Amino acid sequence: MDQGLIPRRYAKALYEVGYERNDIDALYAAMGRLANAFADTPGLAGTVANPFVAKGDKARLLTTAAYGADSPDIDPVFNDFIKLLERNERLDLARDIALAFIALYREKHSIYRVDIVSAAKLADNERSRLESIIENHIGKGKFEYDYRVDPSLIGGFTVTVNSERLDASVRTQLKNLRLKLID
Repeated sequence: MDQGLIPRRYAKALYEVGYERNDIDALYAAMGRLANAFADTPGLAGTVANPFVAKGDKARLLTTAAYGADSPDIDPVFNDFIKLLERNERLDLARDIALAFIALYREKHSIYRVDIVSAAKLADNERSRLESIIENHIGKGKFEYDYRVDPSLIGGFTVTVNSERLDASVRTQLKNLRLKLID
């Protein structure tokens, strides 16, 4: 069976339950924190997949990853979801389910993920201008921006909106110039 199919099914079911219980935004935030925890802590996926770690410990670890240690504000739908994964022995799919849930939420709510990488930190007015250009180009929807700095670009920036990419970096321009000179 397709490994992506199972996470998408769980994500869709979680979305539907969250929507019915008017809890969808809180779940989106929790799944975002969970996905970030997997990205920021490389050993988390290995620990959750480790058959020698008890299921209860894995469930607590995932809850802590999403809410922090000893948080009294754990969303009840999220908590039930983790228990379901534990019961069905699917805790190792938590990262993929979180990513599938985030993608589904963004699709349903017309949210565009915008990654902007620049050679140097952009000033606030440059960020505002770039965001305005992007929003005018795309039109309707909401936007989530992530800014990063990559000095290897030499100058300029790259903008990735969902899977569409605009590369206005000096590095790419130099590469293209080199390819033209080689021809």
